[in-house]
Amino acid sequence: MSTTTSERGAPRWRPVGGCLHRRDWLRTVLGSAFGAATAAALLPWLAGPARAQAALPALGDGGDMTLAEERELGDQIARALYRDPAYLDDAPLQELLQALWTPLLDGARQRGELSDDMAQRYAWRLLLGRDPTVNAFALPGGYFGVHLGLIGVTQRPEELASVLAHELCHVTQRHIARLLTRQSQQAPLVLAAMILGALAASAARNADIASAAIAGGQAMALQGQLNFSRDMEREADRLGLAVLLAAGFDGHGFIGMFERLQQSARLNDDGSFPYLRSHPLTSERIADMRARLGLLPVQGAASTAAPADWHQAMAARARVLADPSAERLRVHAQTRIHDAASAYAAALAAGLLRDVDGALRALAALRDAGGSAALRRAADALQLELLTRLHAEPALPTPERARLPGLVRAALADGTRAALLLAAPAAALTDGELARDAAARLQAWCVQHPHDGAAWDALAGLQRALGQPVRAGRAEGEARLAQLDYAGALERFRAAQRLAAQQRGEDWQELAVLDARVRHVETLLREQEAARRRR
Repeated sequence: MSTTTSERGAPRWRPVGGCLHRRDWLRTVLGSAFGAATAAALLPWLAGPARAQAALPALGDGGDMTLAEERELGDQIARALYRDPAYLDDAPLQELLQALWTPLLDGARQRGELSDDMAQRYAWRLLLGRDPTVNAFALPGGYFGVHLGLIGVTQRPEELASVLAHELCHVTQRHIARLLTRQSQQAPLVLAAMILGALAASAARNADIASAAIAGGQAMALQGQLNFSRDMEREADRLGLAVLLAAGFDGHGFIGMFERLQQSARLNDDGSFPYLRSHPLTSERIADMRARLGLLPVQGAASTAAPADWHQAMAARARVLADPSAERLRVHAQTRIHDAASAYAAALAAGLLRDVDGALRALAALRDAGGSAALRRAADALQLELLTRLHAEPALPTPERARLPGLVRAALADGTRAALLLAAPAAALTDGELARDAAARLQAWCVQHPHDGAAWDALAGLQRALGQPVRAGRAEGEARLAQLDYAGALERFRAAQRLAAQQRGEDWQELAVLDARVRHVETLLREQEAARRRR
């Protein structure tokens, strides 16, 4: 599914079991008579991850890379993604993804695809990217990237769930580790072709022969890598379908998603040269999936994890947020409202443009559309979000501004992550009692979900509004720690310690926590530096 597996920033892993290290092997090769002739062509391979030579791994086997090494590699990549300007932690969209993701994880466990060891060691985090392209990708160690364009193009929850199931199986089958192993296996083939080319050139005094031999060796290695990747895509499709069905979703979501991918790529893809693709042709995947579904018994009702109207409203939200330029927002805000999804998009776009009248009209249309309980909750959340954003606008009618405290109370009573994160900035605009209640509920959430960086950031904002700068500083440090920014976390924890010393506060419990967190992050930084030196 237009999916990719990123290996950006991959470290150079040491071999396992006493095999010859890459540097030792290269020293022997480059010290030969043909070292000068092969050095330039070896540079791309030198930049790749160093792996010990190994036999082709079995399905689900990670080759030489351990679970801990794969998680370390994933942490390194995720650390960069968290700092990418395109990274987005949007609470309503994350709520939709988690509604689909949780049953998929349960389905993988039921089928035995997800071992207890892998479940504990891997991160299992979904990272949203503000990108209009239709794409998702799996990363080492249980991290997953999802582009807003992918959410925006789907019409039914099982279509989006099919992509998540596909990517989940890339990780449970350890495809990334297997690709790294495969890459190391191809390197001697390329080198052998270059050495033979150098020999031929020396004997025949013909540089064209050497160039042809080198190009042939590189093409052979590339084709082998592509074939290996296509096999992994087929495996992720096959196992992903089984996981999708085990989670209670309609398996036809795969076909619907493939058809949307085929349609979106039609203008830029004439279907030629399928043997140069890392993914099987979409038409081939559609045919294979139809054949597999034809062998299954007739399915019952679709999963209720995400009602269709709620999913469509969230897809509309993704389309608006994927390109928040003023020109695109005006297009969404002025589009004719004909259903709940178009009303949702118009209200959100108008709110981002600070068009009070347009936002209120679209919100009213969204209310009138009715729909499932999930869609009504989404409408309440959007109203709270927009009234918070437009609170300072003079054009906002007083009755609408007066709705804010009631919406905050309802969101706090709801207690979900999305409701709490949307209620936090709104509570800071209301009376102190509501802000304290929101801070207490967010604090409890953060204790139960210590890796939720957005929740810690929301808590920090509330604590600053309540005049608690030391606690806010600690929450900011926890937010940086959750996003693997150890240096940033340490800086904020130490700043909070200094501030507490200046104020001579009596919150000894908070000071003790800060001391413990400083020591913990210092240990993490030492471990990170030790790992960097080992690579």
